Amino acid sequence: MSAVPTANIPHEPVTHIAIGLFTIFILVLVLPFRVKKVEENLEAFFFIMGVLAVTVSGLWSEELVKEAITAPVMIGGLPIGIFQVVLIAGIVIYYFNKPIYSGILKIMEKLGFKLFIFTLIVFLSLISSLISVIVTAVILAEIIAILPIDRNKKIELTVITCFAVGLGAALTPVGEPLSTIAVSKLKGEPYHADFLFLFRLLGEYIIPGIIVLAAYAVLRLGKITMKKIEIPEYTESLRTAIIRAIRVYMFVAALILLGGGLSPLVIWYFIKIPPEILYWVNMISAVLDNATLAAAEIGPELSIMQIKSALIALLISGGMLIPGNVPNIVAAGRLRITSREWARIGVPIGLVLMTVYYVILYLEGI
Repeated sequence: MSAVPTANIPHEPVTHIAIGLFTIFILVLVLPFRVKKVEENLEAFFFIMGVLAVTVSGLWSEELVKEAITAPVMIGGLPIGIFQVVLIAGIVIYYFNKPIYSGILKIMEKLGFKLFIFTLIVFLSLISSLISVIVTAVILAEIIAILPIDRNKKIELTVITCFAVGLGAALTPVGEPLSTIAVSKLKGEPYHADFLFLFRLLGEYIIPGIIVLAAYAVLRLGKITMKKIEIPEYTESLRTAIIRAIRVYMFVAALILLGGGLSPLVIWYFIKIPPEILYWVNMISAVLDNATLAAAEIGPELSIMQIKSALIALLISGGMLIPGNVPNIVAAGRLRITSREWARIGVPIGLVLMTVYYVILYLEGI
């Protein structure tokens, strides 16, 4: 969630600021797919775009800078964040990769490959709402790294699983920032949101979606012949693990700045769009922090169906591109998945899911 207070944003659009921010937004959408240098240095690019967005909008503040610095290393005020989780996991895997990988492969051989994959996706997606999406993403990336399948199938499996994990993490307020913000904003009248509010609200949509995604992942794997699997050789250096954690830190900090800088567009334009159209406009969360959008859009004045619509659209869209969600960032960094490779799979899946959920939701009366 951006630390930019809405009071600092002019009530009416300022033309030169709006043009500048729209230009930055378009650059963020286009350049990672068109310029190889940008694709190879995504964290630095997003950081630069974030700095530019905050500068153009004139929203620099001590609170925003503090959040950009601390968000990657803190969760809910606790001194643990995505940076430490990724760093510690990298160090643990570096020193203990053989017994860890051996244990994973034994479970895989016992269950059979496809049942293992199906169970893995469903389990990680549901447990992410309790252990946080950050921890889940690290576990996911390491497991996929050692699977005995080719790179293309690993990428496809990663993208599909990140969609499922992103959905599952929203079932409780400890799963991810979006769910934390939603519950916080709805804790008063008339909803009195508690720990299980989102589970009751979204569970009937999210859990079947997770199961369908798990089944689809298994289907896309095609024919797999299980043989005796050797423990793969761990080829990463300790330096690589440390650099990956630093890059993740930069990416999260960059998204905080970008979300804060672009927040005037959300206030001036996006939240004024009718709900039926806003559902589709929320696909911008593929590149913009969905917690920022949730903070702007979700409120007690909305109906239950409007809240469902906004949250589901934000959650699905987060899987479409790498910057859209924490699991995407962690998995793409560990498995060296490029923006183009991710989008080739994530965008079609996201569009299909958006369409299916749109029909379901709007048949219910939105």
